[in-house]
Amino acid sequence: MEKRYVIGIDFGTESGRVVLVDADNGDEIADHETRYAHGVMMERLPGSGKRLEPDWTIQHPGDYLEVLRHSVPQVLRASGVGPGQVVGIGVDFTSCTMLPVDERGTPLCMQDAYRDEPHAYVKLWKHHAAEEESARIDELAAARGETFLGRYGGKGSSEWMLAKIWQTLNEAPHIYETAHRFMEAGDWIVYRLTGNPVRSGCSAGYKAFWHKTDGYPSPSFLKTLDPRLERLAETKLSGEVRPIGTKAGGLTEEAAALTGLLPGTAVAVAVIDAHAGVPGSGAVKPGQMVMAMGTSLCHMMLSDKEAAVEGVRGVVEDGIIPGLYGYEAGQPAVGDLFGWFVGHAVPAYVQESSDGEGISVHVWLEREAARQKPGGHGLLALDWWNGNRSVLAETDLSGLVVGMTLQTKPEDIYRALLEATAFGTRKIIEAFEASGVAMHELFACGGLPRRNRLLMQIFADVTGREIKVAASSQTTALGAAMFGAVAAGSERGGCADIAEAAVRMAKVREETFRPNPEHKAVYDELYREYCRLHDLFGRGGFRVMQELKRIKLEQNG
Repeated sequence: MEKRYVIGIDFGTESGRVVLVDADNGDEIADHETRYAHGVMMERLPGSGKRLEPDWTIQHPGDYLEVLRHSVPQVLRASGVGPGQVVGIGVDFTSCTMLPVDERGTPLCMQDAYRDEPHAYVKLWKHHAAEEESARIDELAAARGETFLGRYGGKGSSEWMLAKIWQTLNEAPHIYETAHRFMEAGDWIVYRLTGNPVRSGCSAGYKAFWHKTDGYPSPSFLKTLDPRLERLAETKLSGEVRPIGTKAGGLTEEAAALTGLLPGTAVAVAVIDAHAGVPGSGAVKPGQMVMAMGTSLCHMMLSDKEAAVEGVRGVVEDGIIPGLYGYEAGQPAVGDLFGWFVGHAVPAYVQESSDGEGISVHVWLEREAARQKPGGHGLLALDWWNGNRSVLAETDLSGLVVGMTLQTKPEDIYRALLEATAFGTRKIIEAFEASGVAMHELFACGGLPRRNRLLMQIFADVTGREIKVAASSQTTALGAAMFGAVAAGSERGGCADIAEAAVRMAKVREETFRPNPEHKAVYDELYREYCRLHDLFGRGGFRVMQELKRIKLEQNG
């Protein structure tokens, strides 16, 4: 029988990557990356250079189409695989990454009339300019006793769809009125591939307050929030919500010409990027947690029961693995935090030393930091450089390092930042356990587990858990490809369900990271102090971080 393959398309923050995967065993045959030409825009619009307001983060949807145009044909050329051998396509995307489109599905920013309108562009997942709208949503939902808020730890986010849509309505009502739909970027890509404007139950569940029984927040709630929003669900959010692991449709003639694949090729419903890493790591059972470790860190927990967990950013039935409750928690700055330090806070001599040795600054710092014992630098940090997602859900919090002296070195601060992210993860794990959601296995995927051994050992030591690392370097794309195999179905050489796909296609590395008992004992002491700092600045009414941000905005407004 002719070999069958599936394609996973992973749209990240800076680029999109396509991976061609053997549908029988999960071997990754070829991959190709396309960087987004416009990148992440935080200061100005392309073309006109119009200045963006603080906390804006946008992208250009044309960059996503270039991934389809360049990377999909490239993996076919590189592998020699024929278009007819590809039986399924899966798409994963950052979320909530949202854009307004017209009735034909064309993004408004790609039309001449709206090229100079910030609200016509894609609002990236880390767009934080809808904080006021998010706070009002939380206040009203709490006052009305809305049940949907409890599924999100009692608090929404400015990163999510409703807050972003309402910001558009408040600041650019003409864009809101012109938009036929507001779509998750992952759903929009599937729309462009299939012609079907279906919505992912994963994205809708975690980022739009959607529930498989209750639907979106009620018209009554939305009308009280803003009378103009009363019919939002039936108009601007129209489109069938389908569970992940189902088929959204087949490739259109236009999409086939764009990608070099055959018309009719099965396309799966989109999935959030981090969530795709769960089956991509082989986790499909209750009690398994997967840490997707990249620019941010997303914690996905699988369970056979639903519980209220402090700071959880969503619990959705069938949201990650069909048949289970999928919980999401997270830390919004991990790789970004280490990158910030390397890019903006190391002295010249570190760069000179690393250049002289022919290694990167990251590698130099990791090596020097690894020579220290836990607690040997005398520092303690809070990892809130991009706010706190779990368990406090407070975007206005900021970073902190305590204990610096005139003897403090760059590698000391670097290690303290690594440790702070591990402490934040332990806080999240303990929140799950306190709510009766047990964790039995811990997996890690993404770029950081493969690049930074010190970080992974610190995570094992701090949490006291063995950490298994996904074998694939493209775990989210592999997970997306696995959903593509399920969309194709076993009769066409795919898989009957995601559990079968995980058995056939997912792998973990033989090497694991096990906690060092001596190190854990020291980290237990440091963690107690971390919790004191965490609660002082996060719960204790000590709002210096928020006040600093307020003053900054006033002075730069």
